[in-house]
Amino acid sequence: MSYGVSMALDTDELTEAVPRLYRYALTLCRNHDLAEDLVQDTLVKALEHGETFRGDSSVQTWLHRVLHHRYVDVVRADHDTSTPPEDVAGLVEQRWQDDSYTVDVEQVVLRAERDDELRDALAHLPVTYRSAVILHDVEDWTAAHVAEIHEVSLAAAKQRIRRGRMMLVDELAANAQHHADLKGVPLRCWDAREKVSDYLDGDLSQPERHALERHLGGCPTCPPLFAGLVGVRDGLGRLRDPDTVIAPQLAERLRALRTGV
Repeated sequence: MSYGVSMALDTDELTEAVPRLYRYALTLCRNHDLAEDLVQDTLVKALEHGETFRGDSSVQTWLHRVLHHRYVDVVRADHDTSTPPEDVAGLVEQRWQDDSYTVDVEQVVLRAERDDELRDALAHLPVTYRSAVILHDVEDWTAAHVAEIHEVSLAAAKQRIRRGRMMLVDELAANAQHHADLKGVPLRCWDAREKVSDYLDGDLSQPERHALERHLGGCPTCPPLFAGLVGVRDGLGRLRDPDTVIAPQLAERLRALRTGV
């Protein structure tokens, strides 16, 4: 295989890559629709810009690189005022440098053994560190492959993996009290929050409504979010003013259009 020369993409290889790409995307974003969009965008780019594939990495690596950068763009567009991930990671590393810092290992390991809680914790990591941990520890890519996908040095990739793991431990430890507060309350917070819009629109079944209402009755964090959604919806509804009057000049122009005058 020669480097620096465009390689023809094998459509069979693209097809075979889809399950692994989708699993990576879904673990990154926890949203089936967005994961499907990310995979579709990745394959479209691969088909439209296959000439950019030089063969200096595997097709799988190249496709994961395309998807990674696409998701980073999506996150930046949605959170353009967020704290830079390097600042977050730096604070975590400072905490771990303190000899007195520790966590309740029993709680951390217990949380890590539950897939839903582990996914929740992963979702709170900055995307570059989340991606590095998922690629290395979930998808079993080497640190060198992570470096290729992220297009950073091997040292930088190893740092992202290390810091990402630290942040994940901290997140699992911090969630322990929240989960203790939710003991006996049905639904995880994200599952409840996903259903709130359908609840407001009357689109939930009776069992789903009952479970959500029980969650809102016992959760310490979701009720304010629910109340905020209700307030915003009601505010938007007020914009629909039934007494809006069309300006006379506009009414005359519309009348002229209808009559051809």
